[in-house]
Amino acid sequence: MPITKKRILNIVFYVLLIAIVFTPLGFKVKVFTSRVFSGSATVLNEQEQVMVQNFNWKFVDANGNNFNLNNYQGKVIFINFWATWCPPCVAEMPSLQKLYTDYKNDVEFIFLASDKVNKVKAYLNDNNFSFNVYYSNYMLPKELKHTVIPTTFVLNKSGKIIIKETSAKNWNSEKTRKLLDKLLKE
Repeated sequence: MPITKKRILNIVFYVLLIAIVFTPLGFKVKVFTSRVFSGSATVLNEQEQVMVQNFNWKFVDANGNNFNLNNYQGKVIFINFWATWCPPCVAEMPSLQKLYTDYKNDVEFIFLASDKVNKVKAYLNDNNFSFNVYYSNYMLPKELKHTVIPTTFVLNKSGKIIIKETSAKNWNSEKTRKLLDKLLKE
């Protein structure tokens, strides 16, 4: 069989496809793609906004210190479920860090990892992320149940879920900042 331009292009296509699917290059391509296509978060319609009924939900940090959602009632709460092996999660982390840096004194940020502690510590260190990460050992309130990561919830001061997003977003957008500013003034 003669080597044709079409055959060469097919080989190149399959080599790239294999590289994207089966190598670390693929993870980076997925992160980049998620970042490019991530938009701003959207506020839920009024009828979709529900109150968290049970704030008695415990989680721990990497050192084993216990925390309880009860301690954050009456505050604006930002909850993000993520993992280091999840390309959309990794894609949104830089925007989450920027948002956290500017709002950490006013908004309660709860980053919950579905990952091993040592992997999370290494990831945070490698990327110079300064937010605290927690791990859930207890049953979530039913209103915060989710089936995919990343999933992010924003609760207002009365405990109503204002945002529920299940894909990578640009959390450092002007739209998100305006919403947080509004929620903080309520």
